[in-house]
Amino acid sequence: MGWEAEIEELRRRQALAQRMGGPEKLKRQADAGRLDARARIAAVADSGSFHEIGELSGFATYAADGELEAVLPANFLFGRAEVDGRPVVLTADDFTVRGGAADAALHRKLLEAERLAAEYRMPLIRMIEGTGGGGSVKSLEGMGHTYIPEIPGWEEMVANMARVPVVALGLGPVAGLGAGRMVMAHYSLLVEGLSQMFVAGPPVVAAAGEKRTKEELGGAEIHAKNGAVDDRVASEAEAFARLRRFLSYLPSSVEELPTRAKTRDPVTRREAWLNAAVPRDSRRLYPIRPIVEAVVDKGSWFEIGREWGLGVVTGLARLDGWPVAIVASNPEALGGLWTAATARKVERMVDLADSFHLPVVHLVDNPGFLIGRRAEDEATIRWGSRALTAIYQASVPWATVILRKAYGMAGSAHAPADRFRWRMAWPSGDWGSLPIAGGLEAAYRGELEASENPAEKLAEIKARLERVRSPFRTAERFGVEAIIPPEETREQLCAFAAMAQRALKPGRKGRGLRP
Repeated sequence: MGWEAEIEELRRRQALAQRMGGPEKLKRQADAGRLDARARIAAVADSGSFHEIGELSGFATYAADGELEAVLPANFLFGRAEVDGRPVVLTADDFTVRGGAADAALHRKLLEAERLAAEYRMPLIRMIEGTGGGGSVKSLEGMGHTYIPEIPGWEEMVANMARVPVVALGLGPVAGLGAGRMVMAHYSLLVEGLSQMFVAGPPVVAAAGEKRTKEELGGAEIHAKNGAVDDRVASEAEAFARLRRFLSYLPSSVEELPTRAKTRDPVTRREAWLNAAVPRDSRRLYPIRPIVEAVVDKGSWFEIGREWGLGVVTGLARLDGWPVAIVASNPEALGGLWTAATARKVERMVDLADSFHLPVVHLVDNPGFLIGRRAEDEATIRWGSRALTAIYQASVPWATVILRKAYGMAGSAHAPADRFRWRMAWPSGDWGSLPIAGGLEAAYRGELEASENPAEKLAEIKARLERVRSPFRTAERFGVEAIIPPEETREQLCAFAAMAQRALKPGRKGRGLRP
């Protein structure tokens, strides 16, 4: 006899797994404007490439004679797949089964997904909806007891931050452990109108006396602006496109180096308007994003975290096809001053670059840390010091272009000080321990008080110091390695990106991105 009966039983159970939470729950998901877990997997994975692991797992009920009556599938799906030809581990929470709660999760599946990504050096994609493996009050009655909370596998999630790219897409309401899994990623986003993220959802918050809608409590706009997630998008399709784009700049694991892409953008392309991009009046602001786009390969700029930490612009790009990380001062936000949020954003990007062997390009116009009561309330010096630590601990090649200001402690974040300086300045460069204008009267108080005409004396002192602050004086003393015409910046940075490949080394760093 063959095994036809068992094979028939296998097909039956596979069909039950494909039903997920059943037609009614699937309709409810569709009516809410959200794809179901299997539709999401199909949308992300290259056609035919998804191979599910643990397809038959779930909670079965049997008749007295031992015959299978029904199966509630596990609400966490995962497997190996390909995205743009690259092997990945693809996971999706099934909200149609108990809202993604732990009582239907079979937690070992989540842990095994993390282990698969780590051991086989594949990027990990989390599509999260619901509590993402977190708890459910309803499950306690069925268990007949409660328990002291713990998170098996959290150490795997922490370790993966230093091993493989992790992307988290919030594709519906996300709470509890689901929210924790969201932020334990190198890149995360929420979908406007469809996705919200909270430590605890509105019903739990209402019990504590605060009544909020899901959007009011944790909408995509809230978390895109506070930095809890990196971005918000308009649709699930856009979320899937952005995850593909993000992964295209990174290696599959820290044991590899990023790969070069083909480009038709010539290294010698020059944008003459850059020569006048920085105003002569140091008080005038100017946009930084057009400058970034002018020097990187056309169409390669991928901004991350646009809505928070506004004093800098960060993202990924290519230079002559080579992937690089970009940190660029944004004078249009407080003149480029570093707030606590700005410092956190810098730290996050530098850690990402250092973990995955991306050379860093830093475009600098930094007048220093924000000062005043707001700065003290936000503990700016602590977060600024953490950003400085990330920069000075970074081991990847680093190129700095000083566009205008570099002042004080924050100005010293322009590059790691104890390594070779691939550093250049535009003729508009202006630097020092503090702005001359700010400390002039205090520094020359005695001379001004002794003068018969203090105003005339002050003008004379200013004229003397204007000559001293010339960037050419700094270059004479090798205080800056090069001064370049702005229109030549792309050529210089492309040369840096090519040379940087000689210094890049695959392998795991002492730590990964600090979440």
